[in-house]
Amino acid sequence: MTTEPEQAVVAAELAEIRRNLDVGVARIDGQLALLAQRSAQHDRDVTKVTERVRVLEHGRWPLPSLAALTGVGALAVAVWQAAGR
Repeated sequence: MTTEPEQAVVAAELAEIRRNLDVGVARIDGQLALLAQRSAQHDRDVTKVTERVRVLEHGRWPLPSLAALTGVGALAVAVWQAAGR
């Protein structure tokens, strides 16, 4: 048969386990909240960088078109110089 002191020890052990479990769950909840906050910050950063890249791509010069126009202009100047002499 179990005696009263043994039941008190078991109850104390169970209370200790419950406290440890509660502390562990609270710590995990905090870490999950921190990860969720960081994830949201990364999403905002990616959105900002994507917008900046879009603006930069929109403002860049169309180099192939400029190269074609320069080539046509050089050809026109060469024909004009050849015909003028």
